[in-house]
Amino acid sequence: MKIGDLLKKIKHSISFEFFPPKTKEGEEALFQTIKELEYIKPTFVSITYGAGGSTRERTIKVVKKIHLETNLTVMAHQTCIGHTRKEIIDILQEYKNIGVQNILALRGDIPQDKEEKQIFPPDGCKYANELVKLIREEFGDWFSIGVAAYPEGHPESPNIERDILNFKKKVEAGAEFAITQMFFDNRFFYDFLEKVEKENIHIPIIPGIMPITNFKQIKKFASMCGATIPEELVRKLEKYENKPEEVEKIGIEYATKQCEDLLKNGVKGLHFYTLNKSKATIQIYENIKHLLN
Repeated sequence: MKIGDLLKKIKHSISFEFFPPKTKEGEEALFQTIKELEYIKPTFVSITYGAGGSTRERTIKVVKKIHLETNLTVMAHQTCIGHTRKEIIDILQEYKNIGVQNILALRGDIPQDKEEKQIFPPDGCKYANELVKLIREEFGDWFSIGVAAYPEGHPESPNIERDILNFKKKVEAGAEFAITQMFFDNRFFYDFLEKVEKENIHIPIIPGIMPITNFKQIKKFASMCGATIPEELVRKLEKYENKPEEVEKIGIEYATKQCEDLLKNGVKGLHFYTLNKSKATIQIYENIKHLLN
């Protein structure tokens, strides 16, 4: 089922993001997590794709397994950095051959250990909007295409206005919906929606929620993607930095309040960055499910 179509039909969307594990044990743990989350009946799940195609085979393997062995709608992340046009088409054809119809089209992170010509092949795509255009040219409407959105602006963008213009290019190229980078202050998301509306962009934009269960890890993620962690939350987490259970409790409570506020303000979907674990996501879902009916 195409995600773009599903988002038009349902009242609220709940979705989960996973990453492809490196080991057999990690894969077993991932599918145990998926099993534990299945009762929520997510609208879709997505599988990430490593920088420069570093997880290409693992991503394809996990996407195929979810598609063929579960009842879940799966979306494959696809980046264009470091790939030729033919490589991208071959991967997408592989998905089409088994019936996968959903792609999250991304530029991808730039690998630090490769030469310029490897990062940007002459016949490749430099930006996500070019990847969206390529998918539409080669596969028409077979794929429902999602893209990324950045409520606080992409880390490489000079300002939020420029970033929204780049976002508009992706929509004009054929993107049907967007998922945001994680954020911890809902005001950034609401401001982003207002700015997008002024640019006459009307696709569904799903907020990305990252429950804080490991403070050091989240600080690193937030720094990399330019997400602001509110000072009050930072102070609270620092107080219990060496008490993992307290950090997790605070993170779940904060994410619950964040989700409640989003839902009460008319947001139609939530996308959880699970880090391949189920506990925090399940607890948050149980806390907010009364708002999803």
